[in-house]
Amino acid sequence: MSLQTDIIFVKALRSDADLIAALPAGDVYNTAIALPEQEAMNAPLPYVIVSFDGLNNQDSTKDDQWDGLTDRVQIGIEIAAEKRPGLADLAIRCRRAVKAYFEAHSEDTEDEDYPLIPSQYELQAGAVQYDDLKPCYWQRLTFTCDTDPD
Repeated sequence: MSLQTDIIFVKALRSDADLIAALPAGDVYNTAIALPEQEAMNAPLPYVIVSFDGLNNQDSTKDDQWDGLTDRVQIGIEIAAEKRPGLADLAIRCRRAVKAYFEAHSEDTEDEDYPLIPSQYELQAGAVQYDDLKPCYWQRLTFTCDTDPD
């Protein structure tokens, strides 16, 4: 299910009512923010965008003819906020929401979300940036996930 890993991250973030309440649009975006008005300059702050950033197949052996047993998927979460403390708060909320959702669903094999939950992940946070055209602070969180390729 590795090609759908971004979907489970969106679901995890949407499950956190406090996080959703903090976003003016009341939602987490997947891949991009579609602005309804052509003339709109910027999306309202703060915002969260989840993206599927590619994968690498892992664990190939001489006995595997084609695919290995695990895919290593990169999921990006771009966050933006008007002020630096707001950005830090948003990063913490996203991190906690993902962890809580995955822990709650990783034990129940009857759960429809179970096949999409990564077996493990590593988190990296990119540099805090400032965009003076919006203006806002923004950062990218990158989750490197081990997933089932099927």
